[in-house]
Amino acid sequence: MIDFGIPLLIGYTLLPFVFILLSNYLFEKTEFANYVYGLFALSFVSKLSEPKRNDFLKSIFNKGKYTKLRVIENLTYCLPFTLFLIYKNLFVFTIILNLFVILITIFNFSTNLNVTIPTPFGKKPFEFSVGFRKTFYVFPIAYFLTYISVSVGNFNIGVFSMLLIGFTCFSYYSKIENEYFVWNFKLSAKEFLIEKTKTCLIFFTLLSLPIIIALSISFFKEIDILIVFLLLCYAYLTTIIFAKYSSFPNEMNMSQGILIAISFMFPPILLIFIPLFYSKSITKLNTILND
Repeated sequence: MIDFGIPLLIGYTLLPFVFILLSNYLFEKTEFANYVYGLFALSFVSKLSEPKRNDFLKSIFNKGKYTKLRVIENLTYCLPFTLFLIYKNLFVFTIILNLFVILITIFNFSTNLNVTIPTPFGKKPFEFSVGFRKTFYVFPIAYFLTYISVSVGNFNIGVFSMLLIGFTCFSYYSKIENEYFVWNFKLSAKEFLIEKTKTCLIFFTLLSLPIIIALSISFFKEIDILIVFLLLCYAYLTTIIFAKYSSFPNEMNMSQGILIAISFMFPPILLIFIPLFYSKSITKLNTILND
C-alpha cells in the first residue's frame, strides 16, 4: 500500500471491504468464479517468487529454514483467498489451491515487466504521470465494470466504477514531493493550491468521462445521483490535496489520516475539514513560496 501511495490507516480500513465486495461480485456473475479466483490468488502469490529476493533469502537461511519460510510466506499471502473460499464451502478447491501455492515455492521466476507506460498527462502534473503508470490496469477494469453495469442494467456497479477511479486518483496525492519542486512554482500559496486542485479535477474528469457519459445515457433517471457521487469525488480529491500540503514538507500525520477516515463514514463533515486543511496549507506554503 505504501508503494501504491495509499495512507496505511485508510488502506487498512478500506482494503478488506473492497476485497470482499469484489470477491462476492465475481462469484455472483460467473459459474467459473472459483477457477478465476484461483488464478488471481496464484498471480498474487507469484510475486514472492522473484529470483533476486529468493537468492537473498537463500544466502541467509539454510535449505530447511528457507523452504519453511517460503511455504509460510505463500500460505499467508493466499490466506484471504483461502478464507473466502472456505466461506463459500469450496473445501476441495481450497485444498487444491493451497497445494499449488506450496508447489510454486520450488520455482523462482520474475513477474516484473520493464515497460514504460505512456501517459496522456504531460510532465507538469507529476502526480498523475507517476500515479497513472503505477495504476494503469485499474482503468480498463473500471471501464469494463461500466460496460457490465450498462449491460445488466445495474446502476450501482457503474457508480462503483467511477468511485474506483476517484479512489485511484485520490492515492496519487498521498506522497510528498521534494520541497524544491514546490518552491520552483512562481505562484502564491492560494494560486498554487488552485492550480493543483484544478489540474486534479480536470484529469479525474477526463478519466471518468467515458463512465459519466455511459451512465448518463443508460440511466438518465438516476443522473441526479450520479452528479452527487461525482461531486463527492471532487470533494474528496480537493480534501486530499489540501491535507497533503497542510503538513508540508512533512508527510501527512496520523491525526489527518483519522480525520479523512472519519469523512468517509460521514461525508458532510468535509464542509469543516476542507476549510481547515486549506487554511493550514496556506500557512505552510507561504513559508516556502514566499522565500
